[in-house]
Amino acid sequence: MKYNLSEVTELMKDRRTIYPEFYSDRKVHKEQIELLLNNAIWAPSHGLTQPWRFKVFMEEGKTRLGEFMRDMYIKNTPADEVHDIKLGRMTNRPAKASAVIAICMERQASEKIPEIEEIEAVACAVQNIHLTATAYGLGGFWATPKLVYTDEMKEFLAIGPKDRCLGLFYVGYPGQDWPKGQRKPIEYVTEWIQK
Repeated sequence: MKYNLSEVTELMKDRRTIYPEFYSDRKVHKEQIELLLNNAIWAPSHGLTQPWRFKVFMEEGKTRLGEFMRDMYIKNTPADEVHDIKLGRMTNRPAKASAVIAICMERQASEKIPEIEEIEAVACAVQNIHLTATAYGLGGFWATPKLVYTDEMKEFLAIGPKDRCLGLFYVGYPGQDWPKGQRKPIEYVTEWIQK
Protein backbone atom coordinates (compact mmCIF):
# COMPACT_ATOMS: atom_id res chain seq x y z
CA MET A 1 0.00 0.00 0.00
CA LYS A 2 1.38 3.43 -0.97
CA TYR A 3 -0.07 5.32 2.03
CA ASN A 4 -1.34 4.34 5.43
CA LEU A 5 -4.96 3.79 4.47
CA SER A 6 -6.20 3.58 8.05
CA GLU A 7 -4.78 7.05 8.81
CA VAL A 8 -6.24 8.52 5.61
CA THR A 9 -9.63 6.96 6.45
CA GLU A 10 -9.52 8.28 10.02
CA LEU A 11 -8.63 11.76 8.76
CA MET A 12 -11.68 11.78 6.48
CA LYS A 13 -13.94 10.46 9.25
CA ASP A 14 -12.59 13.03 11.72
CA ARG A 15 -13.31 16.06 9.51
CA ARG A 16 -15.95 18.23 11.16
CA THR A 17 -17.59 21.58 10.75
CA ILE A 18 -16.51 23.69 13.72
CA TYR A 19 -18.19 27.08 13.90
CA PRO A 20 -16.19 30.24 14.72
CA GLU A 21 -18.19 30.67 17.92
CA PHE A 22 -16.29 27.64 19.22
CA TYR A 23 -12.77 28.81 18.30
CA SER A 24 -10.21 29.69 20.95
CA ASP A 25 -8.06 32.82 20.97
CA ARG A 26 -5.04 30.83 19.76
CA LYS A 27 -3.85 32.31 16.49
CA VAL A 28 -3.44 30.40 13.23
CA HIS A 29 -0.36 31.65 11.42
CA LYS A 30 -0.14 32.75 7.80
CA GLU A 31 2.19 29.83 7.01
CA GLN A 32 -0.50 27.39 8.13
CA ILE A 33 -3.07 29.05 5.87
CA GLU A 34 -0.56 28.85 3.02
CA LEU A 35 -0.29 25.08 3.56
CA LEU A 36 -4.10 24.76 3.44
CA LEU A 37 -4.11 26.62 0.12
CA ASN A 38 -1.11 24.74 -1.27
CA ASN A 39 -2.99 21.49 -0.67
CA ALA A 40 -6.19 22.98 -2.10
CA ILE A 41 -4.64 23.55 -5.51
CA TRP A 42 -3.97 19.82 -5.93
CA ALA A 43 -7.69 19.15 -6.39
CA PRO A 44 -8.78 17.69 -9.73
CA SER A 45 -10.08 19.98 -12.46
CA HIS A 46 -11.33 19.06 -15.92
CA GLY A 47 -8.90 20.29 -18.57
CA LEU A 48 -6.56 21.52 -15.79
CA THR A 49 -8.42 24.82 -15.71
CA GLN A 50 -7.61 25.15 -11.98
CA PRO A 51 -10.52 27.57 -11.44
CA TRP A 52 -10.06 28.07 -7.68
CA ARG A 53 -9.18 31.52 -6.42
CA PHE A 54 -8.78 32.53 -2.79
CA LYS A 55 -9.07 35.86 -0.98
CA VAL A 56 -7.71 35.52 2.56
CA PHE A 57 -8.98 37.91 5.23
CA MET A 58 -6.79 38.25 8.31
CA GLU A 59 -6.25 40.99 10.91
CA GLU A 60 -8.16 44.16 9.93
CA GLY A 61 -9.36 42.50 6.74
CA LYS A 62 -11.69 40.38 8.88
CA THR A 63 -13.24 43.56 10.31
CA ARG A 64 -13.85 44.89 6.77
CA LEU A 65 -15.47 41.59 5.81
CA GLY A 66 -17.72 41.59 8.89
CA GLU A 67 -18.81 45.18 8.26
CA PHE A 68 -19.55 44.40 4.61
CA MET A 69 -21.63 41.35 5.52
CA ARG A 70 -23.53 43.29 8.19
CA ASP A 71 -24.30 46.11 5.75
CA MET A 72 -25.39 43.67 3.03
CA TYR A 73 -27.65 41.77 5.42
CA ILE A 74 -29.36 44.98 6.55
CA LYS A 75 -29.63 46.28 2.96
CA ASN A 76 -31.15 43.10 1.55
CA THR A 77 -33.44 42.10 4.42
CA PRO A 78 -36.76 43.80 5.11
CA ALA A 79 -36.51 45.67 8.43
CA ASP A 80 -39.16 43.50 10.09
CA GLU A 81 -37.25 40.33 9.10
CA VAL A 82 -33.81 41.34 10.44
CA HIS A 83 -32.90 38.93 13.23
CA ASP A 84 -30.43 40.12 15.86
CA ILE A 85 -28.77 36.71 16.13
CA LYS A 86 -28.20 36.46 12.36
CA LEU A 87 -27.04 40.07 12.20
CA GLY A 88 -24.58 39.36 15.01
CA ARG A 89 -23.26 36.31 13.20
CA MET A 90 -22.74 38.23 9.97
CA THR A 91 -20.90 40.97 11.81
CA ASN A 92 -18.89 39.04 14.39
CA ARG A 93 -18.02 35.64 12.92
CA PRO A 94 -15.02 36.88 10.93
CA ALA A 95 -13.46 38.38 14.08
CA LYS A 96 -13.78 35.04 15.90
CA ALA A 97 -11.69 33.23 13.26
CA SER A 98 -7.97 33.55 12.69
CA ALA A 99 -8.64 33.76 8.98
CA VAL A 100 -11.57 33.75 6.59
CA ILE A 101 -10.94 32.49 3.07
CA ALA A 102 -13.33 33.65 0.36
CA ILE A 103 -13.68 30.63 -1.93
CA CYS A 104 -13.97 31.85 -5.51
CA MET A 105 -14.23 30.31 -8.96
CA GLU A 106 -12.68 32.05 -11.94
CA ARG A 107 -14.73 31.21 -15.04
CA GLN A 108 -12.70 29.92 -17.97
CA ALA A 109 -12.58 32.63 -20.66
CA SER A 110 -13.50 30.22 -23.47
CA GLU A 111 -16.23 28.59 -21.35
CA LYS A 112 -15.26 25.28 -22.96
CA ILE A 113 -15.58 23.43 -19.66
CA PRO A 114 -19.16 23.48 -18.27
CA GLU A 115 -19.52 25.84 -15.32
CA ILE A 116 -20.83 23.07 -13.05
CA GLU A 117 -17.54 21.20 -13.52
CA GLU A 118 -15.59 24.29 -12.49
CA ILE A 119 -17.77 24.61 -9.38
CA GLU A 120 -17.18 20.92 -8.61
CA ALA A 121 -13.42 21.41 -8.94
CA VAL A 122 -13.52 24.28 -6.44
CA ALA A 123 -15.57 22.11 -4.06
CA CYS A 124 -12.83 19.47 -4.27
CA ALA A 125 -10.28 22.16 -3.39
CA VAL A 126 -12.36 23.08 -0.34
CA GLN A 127 -12.36 19.43 0.77
CA ASN A 128 -8.55 19.48 0.53
CA ILE A 129 -8.53 22.62 2.68
CA HIS A 130 -10.82 21.05 5.25
CA LEU A 131 -8.88 17.77 5.43
CA THR A 132 -5.60 19.65 5.82
CA ALA A 133 -7.14 21.79 8.57
CA THR A 134 -8.31 18.62 10.32
CA ALA A 135 -4.82 17.10 10.11
CA TYR A 136 -3.46 20.31 11.66
CA GLY A 137 -6.07 20.23 14.44
CA LEU A 138 -7.71 23.37 13.07
CA GLY A 139 -11.43 23.98 13.02
CA GLY A 140 -13.01 24.78 9.68
CA PHE A 141 -16.43 25.97 8.55
CA TRP A 142 -17.55 26.47 4.93
CA ALA A 143 -20.31 29.09 5.16
CA THR A 144 -22.62 29.91 2.27
CA PRO A 145 -24.93 32.73 3.31
CA LYS A 146 -27.07 33.94 0.38
CA LEU A 147 -25.12 37.18 0.09
CA VAL A 148 -21.98 35.37 -1.14
CA TYR A 149 -23.75 34.75 -4.45
CA THR A 150 -24.55 38.41 -5.09
CA ASP A 151 -23.03 40.91 -7.50
CA GLU A 152 -22.19 43.07 -4.46
CA MET A 153 -19.99 40.26 -3.14
CA LYS A 154 -18.27 39.98 -6.53
CA GLU A 155 -17.59 43.70 -6.42
CA PHE A 156 -16.34 43.53 -2.81
CA LEU A 157 -13.96 40.70 -3.73
CA ALA A 158 -12.96 42.31 -7.04
CA ILE A 159 -13.75 39.23 -9.10
CA GLY A 160 -15.04 39.16 -12.68
CA PRO A 161 -18.69 39.24 -13.74
CA LYS A 162 -18.65 35.56 -14.79
CA ASP A 163 -16.70 34.47 -11.71
CA ARG A 164 -18.41 33.29 -8.54
CA CYS A 165 -17.91 33.41 -4.81
CA LEU A 166 -18.82 29.96 -3.53
CA GLY A 167 -18.60 30.68 0.18
CA LEU A 168 -16.43 31.72 3.08
CA PHE A 169 -14.16 29.23 4.84
CA TYR A 170 -13.50 30.12 8.49
CA VAL A 171 -10.36 28.77 10.17
CA GLY A 172 -9.40 28.73 13.85
CA TYR A 173 -8.22 26.55 16.69
CA PRO A 174 -11.11 24.81 18.46
CA GLY A 175 -11.72 25.98 22.02
CA GLN A 176 -13.20 22.67 23.14
CA ASP A 177 -13.03 18.94 22.46
CA TRP A 178 -13.14 17.80 18.85
CA PRO A 179 -16.75 16.90 17.98
CA LYS A 180 -17.77 13.36 17.09
CA GLY A 181 -19.75 12.57 13.97
CA GLN A 182 -21.82 9.90 12.32
CA ARG A 183 -22.98 8.91 8.86
CA LYS A 184 -25.59 6.54 7.47
CA PRO A 185 -24.08 3.20 6.39
CA ILE A 186 -23.44 2.89 2.66
CA GLU A 187 -26.37 0.46 2.38
CA TYR A 188 -28.70 3.48 2.69
CA VAL A 189 -27.09 5.45 -0.11
CA THR A 190 -25.69 2.89 -2.55
CA GLU A 191 -27.23 0.81 -5.31
CA TRP A 192 -25.08 -1.93 -6.85
CA ILE A 193 -25.85 -2.51 -10.54
CA GLN A 194 -24.30 -5.70 -11.87
CA LYS A 195 -26.48 -6.57 -14.86
